[in-house]
Amino acid sequence: MRVHILDDWFDTLRNLKCFSKLDGHDVVVWNDHCTDEDELAKRIQDAEAVVLFRERTKITASLLAKLPNLKLISQRSVYPHIDVEACHANDVMLCSNMNAGKPSFAAAEHTWALILASYKQLPAQMKSLQEGHWQMGVGRTLQERTIGLYGYGRIGKAVAGYARAFGMKVIWWGSEEGRARARANGETIAASREDFFSTPDIISVHVRLNATTRHMIRASDFANMRSDALFVNTSRAGLIEEGAMLNALNLGHPQSAALDVFDVEPITSSQDALANHPNVVVTPHIGFVTEDEFEIQFSDIFDQVVAYGEGAPIHIVKA
Repeated sequence: MRVHILDDWFDTLRNLKCFSKLDGHDVVVWNDHCTDEDELAKRIQDAEAVVLFRERTKITASLLAKLPNLKLISQRSVYPHIDVEACHANDVMLCSNMNAGKPSFAAAEHTWALILASYKQLPAQMKSLQEGHWQMGVGRTLQERTIGLYGYGRIGKAVAGYARAFGMKVIWWGSEEGRARARANGETIAASREDFFSTPDIISVHVRLNATTRHMIRASDFANMRSDALFVNTSRAGLIEEGAMLNALNLGHPQSAALDVFDVEPITSSQDALANHPNVVVTPHIGFVTEDEFEIQFSDIFDQVVAYGEGAPIHIVKA
């Protein structure tokens, strides 16, 4: 098959062991991000299969209409960036392994790195030292503080393990079903949504983005946060009401944020207000960007391409 892989910005995938699974296929790897839909359609006009790099490219009905040769879209995890109905209307099969096994330790580790960087003022302290000013302020200790985790899933549980290793207390919030599972496992659940947002020193969100979770965290939730609290988001920016994060920081509730995800990605302006906010530690959506994680994810994705080519597709997403 003619396979096009989109948005492999650092040409990483060719060096993975799992890339050999595509041997025998005609593979084209694109190392930039194309924002113009017409240009993208021209690039991949001959593609029979398109491999997506997470949500870096949106698959719309108008794009699919311009790709008459396309038969398969292969990716991993959730797909809020894909028009599933349009895929079926254009006879394009969408395959996505929902990863029901182990958590993304890369994302969990990155969450903890952001927490440590924020509490220890690492970016600002490094900048101060490099500019010849020595220390610039006083950080904080995690021991005996409270972290609130929104979303009782695999990544949240991994973060909870790190928190306990640092001597922190852990409280939870999430869907009614998630809270029930956490309670059954002996975890501490906040008395209410308001209590969850107002109590912890740190709140970290670990929820998949879909139609029911989009904009689930609102300005009123931030208003309930403590004036010395840290808010962490390594999941998806779409979980937060549009504009609410920046406004909340400007109002001082929470005091600070550590973010790996943004409403518009990639950010290409050095003047982005949220990325340059003085009370924010930011990274460019690299929570999942490790060689180890790529090997896991793209092994699944390439298996889907191979299975489709052999006439026995797997991980099919139904309309």
